Amino acid sequence: MAVDYGTLKKGGFMRQKQKNRFSLRLKVVGGHVSAKQLAKIAEVAEKYGEGYVHLTSRQGVEIPFIKLEEIDEVKAALAEGDCEPGVCGPRVRTVTSCQGKAVCPSGCIDTYALAEELSERFFAMDLPHKFKFGVTGCQNNCLKAEENDVGIKGGIRVKWRKDACIHCGVCEQICRSKAISIEDGEIRLNEELCNYCGRCTKACPVDAWENQEGFLVSFGGLFGNRIHKGEEIVPIIHDKETLFRVIDAAVGFFKDNARQGERFRLTIERVGEENFRKTIEEAYHG
Repeated sequence: MAVDYGTLKKGGFMRQKQKNRFSLRLKVVGGHVSAKQLAKIAEVAEKYGEGYVHLTSRQGVEIPFIKLEEIDEVKAALAEGDCEPGVCGPRVRTVTSCQGKAVCPSGCIDTYALAEELSERFFAMDLPHKFKFGVTGCQNNCLKAEENDVGIKGGIRVKWRKDACIHCGVCEQICRSKAISIEDGEIRLNEELCNYCGRCTKACPVDAWENQEGFLVSFGGLFGNRIHKGEEIVPIIHDKETLFRVIDAAVGFFKDNARQGERFRLTIERVGEENFRKTIEEAYHG
């Protein structure tokens, strides 16, 4: 009986160099794996693999040396631990994220919640080539958002509250982009220099800044055989409706214009930067 390797790969089973052996990629969202899942993964790796797992560069978990004839058993066993196979090939891959504001003091947004939303909406969607999302919580950029086809970086737009300020100068000292200055007893914020890192408001001892969380979105990152840093096209976005409208437009542009086997960045270059920018700007403005 012929083996449908394409279907197996689509379902996360990647052929190894060893005959009839597969490395199984599991579905992981935002690097989050529960203790229950970990226990089941370890059990499956011991019973059906060679007693170890591989952690990928994109927060994935792979179990190598799965036998062809045991694939169905493996899937059934993993399901008992709430584990699902991932995907490979030309489709939306695992959505990666840092821990964000739920854990990290520097985090500006709830990265894991957003990663879950993105995964629910896009994961495993068939496209002309692989497509990657990455969500990072702040300008420290632990997740390197610009490496992704669509990268999302958390930010905070701040506004000074004069009546609450004690003029301690901490915000001016801590601002790495030199966007804050104190002149004649007044706090001056140069929004052209501000990178929305939120360090000023997090350090302020009296909460003298109003905060508005937002999303900085980059498009067309490519870090494989060729490297291109994803580019921000629209200003910081402060609502999910606009965010997903812009992302939908980017994915739609790729789906409608890409040639089979062509990465998103290369599609943008071939179809035209201006055409892509127009698509994203129109989506941004609704």
